[in-house]
Amino acid sequence: MSQYPGVDAEGFIQSLPDQPLQAAFSPLVDELRAMLSRRFPALLDGLYLYGSVARGDARPGTSDLDVTLVLAWAPSPEERQRLEQTRQALEARHPEVSKIDFDVGVLSDVLAPDNRYRWGFWLKHQCRCIWGNDLGLRFEPFRPSRTIALALNGDFPQVLEGYAQQLEQSREPLQQQRLQRAAARKALRSANLLRGEQERGWPTTLQEHAQLLTAAEPGMAEYAAFFLKQAYVPQGSVNEFVQRLRAYSALLAGESAG
Repeated sequence: MSQYPGVDAEGFIQSLPDQPLQAAFSPLVDELRAMLSRRFPALLDGLYLYGSVARGDARPGTSDLDVTLVLAWAPSPEERQRLEQTRQALEARHPEVSKIDFDVGVLSDVLAPDNRYRWGFWLKHQCRCIWGNDLGLRFEPFRPSRTIALALNGDFPQVLEGYAQQLEQSREPLQQQRLQRAAARKALRSANLLRGEQERGWPTTLQEHAQLLTAAEPGMAEYAAFFLKQAYVPQGSVNEFVQRLRAYSALLAGESAG
């Protein structure tokens, strides 16, 4: 057993455990698999779960259902609309999750050599294939590296600013809460950019990312605690959240560039 979190005895990043899904989410996953494979039998190359449901530590009524779809070709506007309609229909029927997210990739992009540290790592270590071709089997295990952290979250300034602008424009409380949760989770996961190249562990949960942030930059401990709370139960004013999000993004950009 490894002495470092998130890695196995040989130093490779741990993959998700091969275990049954939590009973509370099995009906939703069964319907998701059946509906997407029936409606998009040619377009869909593979269907994967990631996040808390895939790991087996989801909270009914609070956690999201995070889904990666690898498509055989770039979808047309009509196909994108049908995918979104399917997502919305599933979300409306299943209150056991707070929302359903589709993360879409195209097969040619997923297998491109330049995307090895993003898509290759993602499918190998962060996803569970529940239908179709398991592309994760094509990749060898990865060891922790800042290269992977950059591939996954190097876009954080643009993504966090996008969330900030959407929050400023939104007037719907439910949408605001969803945006706050998503932004808080991206903010925490982006803290992995502060890792040293020689660090051997790999954070998996939001709590582990918050711990990494606090250990790497003690002066940002308040941000770690704030975003960890917001990632589950958003509270406080939207304006305050946006201000903190932008301040954190600027600090992280400066620290991670050093």
